[in-house]
Amino acid sequence: MPLIKAGNINLHYETYGEGEPLLLIMGFGMSGDAWIPSLPFLSGFKCIYFDNRGTGLSDKPDGIYTVEAMADDASNLMRALGIAKAKVFGVSMGGMIAQELTLRHPEQVAKVVLGCTMAGGPTVKMAAPEVLDKLMTGSKTMATDPEKGFDILLPLLIPAEFAAEHPEIRAIMVAGAKMMPPTPPETADRAMLGVAQFNAYDRLPQIKCPVLIVHGDKDVLVLPENSSLIKSKIPQAELYMIAGAGHAFQAIDPVGIHQKIADWLRN
Repeated sequence: MPLIKAGNINLHYETYGEGEPLLLIMGFGMSGDAWIPSLPFLSGFKCIYFDNRGTGLSDKPDGIYTVEAMADDASNLMRALGIAKAKVFGVSMGGMIAQELTLRHPEQVAKVVLGCTMAGGPTVKMAAPEVLDKLMTGSKTMATDPEKGFDILLPLLIPAEFAAEHPEIRAIMVAGAKMMPPTPPETADRAMLGVAQFNAYDRLPQIKCPVLIVHGDKDVLVLPENSSLIKSKIPQAELYMIAGAGHAFQAIDPVGIHQKIADWLRN
């Protein structure tokens, strides 16, 4: 992964494929390499994926990792790479970053996919406290014991019945996690403080570019009601609710789901 100065921070990024630029923004506690399973399904795009601050091989500064700061990181990365405008696909916390990027730097975003995310603010539908506790515990455990960490996180990502029918999915996810640089435990605390402060809800009507909202109807980490809240504030947005899918919505039908998203991005 090349390292580049993006504003006042060094970010590690990678590119894959050829075509119009597609910026991929990963979620909570994961390095950009978590996009690798999706890349073969996004043909026709030059995919740019990167490590958010605090993850992977990017800088890990002190302080709260606000969504606004991470959106500016993404904007500065595009500028540093000479990309004037791109299509954007963000998942979970990456979807929050994508919202903020589109609001703060609308001239840089042609279309945006908001996957399994929320808009924050007083109307937000939060996961149960025990779910958020498991997210923090599992994320921190991943740094030293990926297998144990995924045993904590997997029920938050995949519906239990789907995981039981596809036991291989745990092995695939653990193998992938072991190939990524570990995320320091303190990143979880810094990023969660930023997520807690995030509030784009009242500003969402300012988004004028095409928007696709994607969510699994069995998501226990970011509740699916949040997708309807986002849609209510962005009338032109399309909502793609995936039956039977959890937070890791792509897992239930990787080919079909990615094809629908890629077709929407192309058209």
